[in-house]
Amino acid sequence: MVTALLAVPASAAPAITQEIGDVVSTRDLDRNLWIPGAASAEVLTYVTTDTFGEKALSTGTVFLPPGTAPEGGWPVISWAHGTSGLGDACAPSLIGPTYAERDLPYLANWLAQGYAIVASDYAGLGTPGLPTYLDGRTTAHNVVDMVKAGRNHSEDLSRSWVAVGQSQGGGAAIYTARYATEFGGPDLDYRGAVGTGTPAYIEKLVSIGGPGVPPVELPSGLTAYVAYIGASLRYAHPELGLDDILTPLGKKYADLAETTCVTDFEAQLDGVTIGDFFTAPLTGLPNFTAVLDDYMAMPETGFDKPFFMGNGVQDIDVPFPTTAAYVARLTANGQPVTFRAYNTDHSGAFVQSQADTIPFVANLFR
Repeated sequence: MVTALLAVPASAAPAITQEIGDVVSTRDLDRNLWIPGAASAEVLTYVTTDTFGEKALSTGTVFLPPGTAPEGGWPVISWAHGTSGLGDACAPSLIGPTYAERDLPYLANWLAQGYAIVASDYAGLGTPGLPTYLDGRTTAHNVVDMVKAGRNHSEDLSRSWVAVGQSQGGGAAIYTARYATEFGGPDLDYRGAVGTGTPAYIEKLVSIGGPGVPPVELPSGLTAYVAYIGASLRYAHPELGLDDILTPLGKKYADLAETTCVTDFEAQLDGVTIGDFFTAPLTGLPNFTAVLDDYMAMPETGFDKPFFMGNGVQDIDVPFPTTAAYVARLTANGQPVTFRAYNTDHSGAFVQSQADTIPFVANLFR
């Protein structure tokens, strides 16, 4: 049986004395993992903030486009990656993107437009601790602090930047959009964000979980996402007592979630029903709904720069109705969102969105 990482608390790690955004170490990225067209690719270990509000380490990669940087440096895209898994071996700086055939050409298009790309692995993914899946505030810190680290490492990076992400990273990019100016401070010039396949109101779907609920088998991808959320929640909020209402099957997959990368995990979850994970309703746990909302609910107000969201109508990984409802709330609240729906699935919308997002981002830098 896999040993849960709860046995190794974050407090057991050595104290970090460097400042947020400081680079602790560097290494060259495996040449096989480079974005096509990149002139260089280096992996940084840098200081950021974890789910407990403490200093933590994250890794991330800096990709530079070819040629000489313009005056002031290359404008920066802080890329927020999609679901890869929670285990250290799942870090993109070690194995590349989960869907390399889709993501690498996409990122190459940004490099070809003259942007530097900084790409956080997120705290705990390849560094001490456990990454907290869909923990919006923590991931926003990781995405912003990756820009700081990139600039501390290379004088060729501009202080002007945008956040861009897909799926889990789409949620991270939009959450980052709400706090980028605050977290970045006066040294950075945040311009806006792009999030495609953005998960929203997922906390409302998770909170209905319990014995036999949902009563049907879901796509294995959605089951994997719920298991990742559960494993992350019991790490970030042990006071909830989540293990107390997990069945042996639920404990098995919560433990596996801590180490198994998403593609393999989805295969193992084929035919598994989430309703068999629990002995009691999740909402029966003390303060569960409030904790879950604080952990992962997407912000609905307070955005200070334009941001773009796109979603596939046929998306079964991130259901279109929940994202559309979130966009409707943002619009009603007067937030500076641009939304496009694409008549395709999760990956299809990501690819098709480039016709809209490339000019959108270019306009942010004018």
